Amino acid sequence: MNIFAKNALDLIGNTPLVEIESPNKNVRILVKLEKFNPSGSVKDRIIKEILESSENKRLLTKDKILLESTSGNTGISLAMIGKLKGYEVNIVMPESMSIERRKMIRVYDAKLILVPGTIDDAANKARELAKNPKYFYINQYANGYNILAHYKTTGPEIWKQTSGQITHFIAGIGTGGTIMGIGKYLKEKDPNIKIIGVEPHKNTPIQGLKNLEIQIKPDILDLTKIDEKTIVTLEQTIRIQKDMTTKGLFLGLSSGAVIYAALEKAKKIKHGLIVVLSADGGEKYLSITHDN
Repeated sequence: MNIFAKNALDLIGNTPLVEIESPNKNVRILVKLEKFNPSGSVKDRIIKEILESSENKRLLTKDKILLESTSGNTGISLAMIGKLKGYEVNIVMPESMSIERRKMIRVYDAKLILVPGTIDDAANKARELAKNPKYFYINQYANGYNILAHYKTTGPEIWKQTSGQITHFIAGIGTGGTIMGIGKYLKEKDPNIKIIGVEPHKNTPIQGLKNLEIQIKPDILDLTKIDEKTIVTLEQTIRIQKDMTTKGLFLGLSSGAVIYAALEKAKKIKHGLIVVLSADGGEKYLSITHDN
């Protein structure tokens, strides 16, 4: 048996859990650190699944240009995995996204198309471009493989890592793939597990998360499968993100939001084991969180 990975794709998944201090001695909080994936985020899981499943079904061939709209992480992952597999990659992203993520996409020689407005505007631009048959459109907001990636990998990992003791799962609401896929798997194992989604307050956007009151709901997101929703402000998010550095954890903005939700939930329940999904690290947001 090999004790080394054959390539970066083999390093995707099996990310660690770390325990953080809980405000309730009868409630444990574990954070799943997706920053340990090769490109630094949870999105490596879905891009690997989408590309490999599409290749296997001969829906994707090497003459196609990979196209996607993104707030950043999916674009970085697609640029990295696309280059590894030998594809040309075009990424559409709002011009308001952090400079670090733009640079990381360009590191992998992907073409970056910046558009004014929100992630919804970027998605509209990508859909327009995708009418050209030269493109293979990832379309993470409507792609069932987004859900399947987490159902096949992240969900089983969490169940195994917690020995089936998990009582609550908390994740941010973005494309919907993470919370749908993991939630589906965990509910099949134990219907009593609570699935909690986190949204940003509509007046304080948090990169990587969607407020469904003012943004378009992704096609793959089924809100009936989510037991609770928590609204978190940018101020609360940054406070928790900064607090996590005292534990040696420099996590992304959405991670601050979901950890805040976990800490609040721990105060309201008598006992349990909460697992929070941290989508990425904080390195991609330095120009937003630390330049001023």
